[in-house]
Parts: sequence; C-alpha cells; structure tokens
Amino acid sequence: MKTDNKKDSYRRRNNKINVIKIGGNVIEDEAKLTAFLKDFAAIDGQKVLVHGGGKLATLLAEKLGIPAKMHQGRRITDAQTLEVITMVYGGLTNKNIVAKLQGFGCNAVGLSGADANTIVAHKRPVRAIDYGFAGDIDHVDGFNIKKLLEIGLTPVFCAISHDKNGQLLNTNADTIAAEVAIALSEFFDTTLYYCFEKNGVLRNVEDENSVIEKIDKTAYNELKREGIIADGMLPKMHNCFHALDNKVVKVCIGNATMFTNNRQLFTTLTL
Repeated sequence: MKTDNKKDSYRRRNNKINVIKIGGNVIEDEAKLTAFLKDFAAIDGQKVLVHGGGKLATLLAEKLGIPAKMHQGRRITDAQTLEVITMVYGGLTNKNIVAKLQGFGCNAVGLSGADANTIVAHKRPVRAIDYGFAGDIDHVDGFNIKKLLEIGLTPVFCAISHDKNGQLLNTNADTIAAEVAIALSEFFDTTLYYCFEKNGVLRNVEDENSVIEKIDKTAYNELKREGIIADGMLPKMHNCFHALDNKVVKVCIGNATMFTNNRQLFTTLTL
C-alpha cells in the first residue's frame, strides 16, 4: 500500500495541468480573444479553459427588452435572464471559442456543468436578497473531466452548472475555475490562472504597471486592511486562496499575455 501511495504521489507531481479562466473585456474583444486562444492552444501539456461572458449576455438581454437586475455587482438571474445566459454562455460564446480553438489545432469540447454531470450546484438560498437561478457549487466531477483529457480533448467550460433535477443555474466563472482546479488536483499538479484585462493585482488602480508580483496570505490580509484589495477583486482573491487551501499548487492573476514570450508582470499567489 505504501508503495502504491508513493507511485501515485510521484505520478501526480509529474502530471501537470493548467486551469485557465478568461473573462473581462477579453471575451468581448474579438481580436484580443483570438490572440489569447492562439496562445492557449500552443500551451504544452493538458489544460482546461473556463470562460465568462456577462457583458454579452447583458447586451442581448437589453435587445430583447429584458432589464439587467444587479445587487452589489452580482447578477440576479430570473427565468428570462437564465434563458439569455444559457444562449450566450453555453451557445454563442462557448461555441465561438471552441471553433477558434479547433482552427488553432486544439481539439476542444464545449461544456456546461450539466454535461457529463461535471458541475453540480444548488440554487442559492434566499437571505437578504433573492438571486434567482444563481448556483452555488456542491461538487465537481474531476474524474469525468480527467477522462475527457485522457482521450485528447480540451474541456472548455461556460459559467453554467445544474442541480441534477433538470435545472440549469448561472454560476460565477471564477468560482467554477477554482472548483475545477481543486477537483483536478486529486489527479494532477494543478496551476490556476485568472486572465482578465489588468496586468495583475495593482497597488494603484490608476497605474497599470503597479503590479504586486507576489501575494501570500499575510500580504493579502494587509492589502485588504489598506484598502488596496477591495470591491470586485475581493471575491476573486477569495477563490484564489480557497484553491490554494485545497491542493492547487499555484494561482496567477494577470492579462491574457501571461503565456507568451512577450508577457509582462503578473501576480502570483501562494500560501
């Protein structure tokens, strides 16, 4: 038994995977998205992509006369909004990304959490506010994702989960990326990347070059006290340290050029 455990530990250490979440303005900018996907396709080794697409969903909802409902920066997902999100996230955005990756020689498969029962969630309980069909994740099936990887497919997840009772749920893409990375850490040496329009976590939001290169938990708590990390960066950072607390080896935050030879500074988070 000890020998098997040693072998399994050795395989996991030498079996690396990158889980990469793309969001922000990159999704809406065709040129930036295409450049990122070309770089993503060229990454050696196994990888998983997770994407958002909130702005596109908002634009389509407006065209359809469905007003966007937000509370403290979070979308309230009523039944009509869920239909739009499913069309945009699981359809237009996801299939556009998959098609582009195929063009770059990356054999991708587009997925929601309902596909192969990969991401199970529950409808967020109503407390001070009813977020509608928003999903909080209960389980990610890392084994099924691993099986897709083993047959040479690159999973591309949109920000939709399900409850195993026929209900789709709108789920935060940052959270999906963290939970997928955690699930895969049972089998792989996993690194999680959050790519967006900024160069990383900035000390001064007005200065794109004021990137904080390394942040551990002590530094994180100090940066929160100073108000340097605040607002929308707080839930992203929570997901980062949640992943690190659950076997993910490293988390990086930066712009979509993190994987190129021309990359600039980015932020690395560790325990």
